[in-house]
Amino acid sequence: MSDEQQTVPVHPVQTHKGVRRERAVVPQVVTMRAYEVYCELYGKQKALVTGGCRGGCSDGELVAFLYARSFPRSEWRARAHEAFKGMTL
Repeated sequence: MSDEQQTVPVHPVQTHKGVRRERAVVPQVVTMRAYEVYCELYGKQKALVTGGCRGGCSDGELVAFLYARSFPRSEWRARAHEAFKGMTL
């Protein structure tokens, strides 16, 4: 892990393409924004951002949830589904 990663609080992220030597992580300020949308759609699952649940969000979930979050809360579900439709990462 680089010095910069050690000073920035992070959460684990699942990646599926290629082989990684190190665990993939994203700054918590990013994952918590995505997690806010996840909670609205599916309910709270704190282990998702702590790594105890399937290794964290997938890279695709981060993209979809962050995209959805840029819209009013009332549109989050539709916008997340819009982002997932046809997504290949």
